[in-house]
Amino acid sequence: MTPGSNIPLAAARVTVDVAAPVRLDVSGLLLTADGKVRSDDDFIFYNQPSGPGVTYRSGGGSAPDAITVDTAAVPPGIEKIVVTASPDAAGQTFQGIEPTATVRDADDGSVLATFTPPRLGAETALVVVEIYLRGGQWKARAVGQGYADGLAGIATDFGVTVEEPAPAPAAPPQPVVPPRPLTPPPPPPAAQFPTSAPPPPPVPPAAVPAPGTGKVNLDKGRVSLQKNQTVSLVKGGRPLLARVKMGLGWEPAYGGDADIDLDASVIAYGPHRNHIDSCYFGKLTILNGAVKHSGDNLTGEGAGDDEVIVVDLGRLPKEVTGLVFTVNSFSGQKFTEVAKAYCRLVDATTEEELVRFDLTHAEPQTGVMMAKLVRQFTGEWEMTALGDFVKARTVRNMVKPAAEAL
Repeated sequence: MTPGSNIPLAAARVTVDVAAPVRLDVSGLLLTADGKVRSDDDFIFYNQPSGPGVTYRSGGGSAPDAITVDTAAVPPGIEKIVVTASPDAAGQTFQGIEPTATVRDADDGSVLATFTPPRLGAETALVVVEIYLRGGQWKARAVGQGYADGLAGIATDFGVTVEEPAPAPAAPPQPVVPPRPLTPPPPPPAAQFPTSAPPPPPVPPAAVPAPGTGKVNLDKGRVSLQKNQTVSLVKGGRPLLARVKMGLGWEPAYGGDADIDLDASVIAYGPHRNHIDSCYFGKLTILNGAVKHSGDNLTGEGAGDDEVIVVDLGRLPKEVTGLVFTVNSFSGQKFTEVAKAYCRLVDATTEEELVRFDLTHAEPQTGVMMAKLVRQFTGEWEMTALGDFVKARTVRNMVKPAAEAL
C-alpha cells in the first residue's frame, strides 16, 4: 500500500502488526466520528491490553507487537481504529528505521496488505494505518502520519488524557506529515451519477461590488464572488427555481504529490437555524430526492469538479430556508495541504456556470464552510461566499458552526 490508499477488508477479524529493526510499542485507539476517543478506556496498549472489539498483543521482543480488531464486536459509534507505533527506546526517532505494518486475517494469518511509511526522519511516533468504517464497509487505509512528540502527542491529539510532569506548559502537538510518494492509489469507484465536466475556458466574470457594498444578480452572466460577497439567484427579474449543481473541487498542494481525501457535504436548515438534514458520502439523497450527492472522491486528482451536489430548488420543502455547503478532511489532512479549492454553482439543465468562488487562502484546519444558499421572503435564493475554516473532520461537527454562519 502507499500513503492514502485503502482496501476493503474481506475478514471480520484483522490483526495489524508493525515490525522494525528496533523494538516498537504498538497501540490502538478507538475513535468516534469526531476523531476522538470516548474516554481513556478507548486507548489500547501494553498497560491496557483490551477494549471493546480491540486487543493488544505483545511480541515479547522477538516478534512485533500487534493490534487485533474484531469489526463485529466494535461498539456502535466507533468509526475508526487507528494503529500507532513508537520506538521503545526513549528519545529515539524513526530516522534510518523503516517500520512495516502488515494487515492479516486474524483467523488464518494470511496477509491482506503491507505498508512501509516513506521518508521518515525526526518523528518519534506514527499513526501507521487505520481500520475504518465507510458506507457500511470496514476498510484499511495506509496513513503514515508522523508526530515529533511521541506517543503522548498522538494520544493527546485524539483526546486521551496524558498526565506527565513537565517544566512548563507544552504547546499542542503538531503533526509532522511526511512527503507522500508520487504513485497515487487506484482511482475510486464511479460516482452514483457523473460529476460535471471540466469547467469551460475562463470568461470575464460580471463585475461585482466591493465587499460589503451590496449584491448582484445573474443578468450579466457568470458572477465571480469574493469572500462574504452575495449574489441573488435572479435572472431576467425572476427567481431561479430550477435544478442547480454545486460543484466542489480541490487539488493536492506542493505539485500534486499527495492524495487528498476530502468530503463535500450540504447541511439543510429551517427558519430558526434548526438542523433538518445533511447530505454527504454516507447519505447521498435527502429531502425526498430534492438534494443528491455524487459520491465520495478519495484523491482530488484530475480536472473538473471532485464532488457534486445537485439541488432541485423548486422541490425543496418550504421549511428548508438555508443550505450550507461544507468540505471536510475525513482523514485529518489540513487545508494547508490543499490547493485550488473552489465551489461553483451550475445550471443543471444547461450546464452553464452561474457563480464561482475560489478559495484564495488556507488555514491549518480540517473543515471549511464554502458557501451558503438562503431563501428570501420573496422566494428568491441568494448565494454567499463564506470561506470560513473550522476544526471539524465530519459533517456532524459542521452542523453547529454552519448554523451560526447563516
